Amino acid sequence: MSQTEARFVVGVDGGGTKTIAVIADDRGQVLGYGRAGNCDIYVNPHAVDEVELAVSRACAAANVTAADLSAAAFSLCGCDWPEDFAYWNDALHQRGLGSNMRIVNDAVGALSSDVPDGNAIVIICGTGAAIGSRNEQGDVWHSSFWQLRQGGSEMSHAALQLLYRAEMGIDPPTSLTEPALRYFRMKSVEQLLHTFTGRNQTQPDYVAGLMPLIFDAADGGDAATRKLLDDYGTAYAEIAIAAARKVDIVGKPINLLLAGGVFRHPSPLLRNRIIETLHAAMPQITVVPSRSEPVKGAVTIALQMLDVSVDAAVEHRLAQTLPPAEFFHTHALSHDAFSEFLQ
Repeated sequence: MSQTEARFVVGVDGGGTKTIAVIADDRGQVLGYGRAGNCDIYVNPHAVDEVELAVSRACAAANVTAADLSAAAFSLCGCDWPEDFAYWNDALHQRGLGSNMRIVNDAVGALSSDVPDGNAIVIICGTGAAIGSRNEQGDVWHSSFWQLRQGGSEMSHAALQLLYRAEMGIDPPTSLTEPALRYFRMKSVEQLLHTFTGRNQTQPDYVAGLMPLIFDAADGGDAATRKLLDDYGTAYAEIAIAAARKVDIVGKPINLLLAGGVFRHPSPLLRNRIIETLHAAMPQITVVPSRSEPVKGAVTIALQMLDVSVDAAVEHRLAQTLPPAEFFHTHALSHDAFSEFLQ
């Protein structure tokens, strides 16, 4: 098929750490992709620039222009209230990206990655967190500000509190202390506390990089980090149950998708607490393995906008041609960047 015959779509997954754009043809063949930074309009005044940059990089890699795109789907964090959607709609039209466009919350986009239709719930846990639900009629709900920020960043900050309480002798020692000090290149818990609270200190940017160490400590039998994961797992499940009620799927067969970087850790502790709590309230839940990156859901939405049937052949083509896994990794800052704290 020549480029003049093909139709092209772009799917964008934008989060609080990175923005990914993928361009595909109407057969599901990925032609190019690009990456940029944080596109959360609540924290980044240049969020639109990041989306435009990711799309322009994807266009360059695919040898197409934005004008060549027949459909565009944007799955974005920070799309929470009606005015947020209006803001993005106006901004993307102004940047020439909106001739045929759909904007959804990133939880809704992630649902389409591995569960493109039917009753479903997605729990996303990366640097941040989001929960979405959908019924067979296509009605959707996303947690937005109904959910407290419960991603890897918040859990890591909560874990630091465990270190501080143990250092003061309030709680028993935790095996997380030494690995955390090594991760942040700190000499003592007091220095760590000073770094995060001192008036003239510069805080490390990638606190969520502590998550693997939290899992490792909990897997090793550490009671404090185990309780932390249990508490957060219960909190996720409670919101997921509320999400099911919002689209009236309680008591019906539901597919559950656990997505995001935190769930890629081999530890089953967080996943098990979520699933056990949900099964107690909604026994007909089936856990669907997370096989795809959320941007695949955005591309799927864009293809559906062209009435493309995303059948097994298209799914396979997408899966085979998406960017390599390392393209999606959220890398921790170099420990060299923290060397100033050792002075």
